[in-house]
Amino acid sequence: MSDGFESDGFFQQTLKSEIGCSGTGLHTGDTVSIVLKPAPVDTGIIFRRTDPAGNGAEIAALVDNVVEATLCTTLGNADGIKIATVEHLLAALAGCRIDNVIVEVDGPEMPIMDGSAAPFVFLIECAGVVAQDKPRRMIEVLKRVEVSEGGREASLSPADGFSVGFEIDFDTDAIGRQDKSVRLVNGTFKGEISRARTFGFAEEVDQLRKMGLARGGSLENAVVVSGDKILNDEGLRYEDEFVRHKILDCVGDLYLAGAQISGHFQGYRSGHAMNHAIVRELFADPTAWRYIEAVEDDSPELLVANG
Repeated sequence: MSDGFESDGFFQQTLKSEIGCSGTGLHTGDTVSIVLKPAPVDTGIIFRRTDPAGNGAEIAALVDNVVEATLCTTLGNADGIKIATVEHLLAALAGCRIDNVIVEVDGPEMPIMDGSAAPFVFLIECAGVVAQDKPRRMIEVLKRVEVSEGGREASLSPADGFSVGFEIDFDTDAIGRQDKSVRLVNGTFKGEISRARTFGFAEEVDQLRKMGLARGGSLENAVVVSGDKILNDEGLRYEDEFVRHKILDCVGDLYLAGAQISGHFQGYRSGHAMNHAIVRELFADPTAWRYIEAVEDDSPELLVANG
């Protein structure tokens, strides 16, 4: 299959067959099962709650449906039905160029798996990918937009294809300052980003659990930092795993635009809320973006505006 925003796919894509898995919710601590199902063209990414409390609610993966952004991205509807921690699956769907899928979930939170997007990429590969009979629609950034708050910054700028630059700066030698820029093409999402795990700080665990968060967190599904040390016996998957995971989260959050973005994201200490904010800022200015279709061309990028 193609993954990582490959330039050889011009048509919308969905899964060849349905596939599922089970795991633990990072914040609820509950066991949850999901099923990924093929969907028709122009469906987009739809989350469907299948448990009794969810009442069959369907929530589109769009920034307008974001209701919370504390430590994860949570979608919800007007009836108060929610589905949390969607960003890792969304990153995998974006990286594997899946335009249309129904995600059935039997609880209020996605399973965290190993804390990265790699298990979801594996699921997608196992299900297989099929091209559909309509071109992909993308969002082309036409001029720079930016947001900032409390020493955090994010921007979107015109660029060929999709790329993400990110910088983080933590007051611990275990993380410190890290920056990375990735052009998401030719498998780079799967090869360089998808395996980077979420991370947290041991000294914050008790407070988070009092807030009803991180109840399912463990060394099996997160990198845990204590002071200047990494508590995981196996250590890190990458020397700069922390900033890679921030890029992973960003890819998932930006897919809430409803289509792949053609442009460059640059973030400094950005988190979920700011990732959502930059998408809203882009859409707030009709002169800053336009929809384009992916069509075959002789140019290196193979992505041009249709019409």
